[in-house]
Amino acid sequence: MAAAGRIDVRAFPRSPRTVLDGFRDGKAIVRVTAAPADGAANALVVETLAAALGVPKRNVRIVTGAASRNKTVEVDGLDAAAIRARLSSRSV
Repeated sequence: MAAAGRIDVRAFPRSPRTVLDGFRDGKAIVRVTAAPADGAANALVVETLAAALGVPKRNVRIVTGAASRNKTVEVDGLDAAAIRARLSSRSV
């Protein structure tokens, strides 16, 4: 199993739809319908990334930026290059 990899994410809560929306300035753009209250947006960011990466939600965690739109996300079992490649292939 590969070590955990990290990627920077820019989250946009209260979006009209939940979607992985490509990369900008080296960050994966994740738009989620949930509001940031009570961690709902963070939970949906994790769920969206896990689905796009094809890994269980338990393998994805926000390591910095839980209270910010700019986050660092760590994924167990994938290195940073594999994360970026999988997200790039799934981007709209």
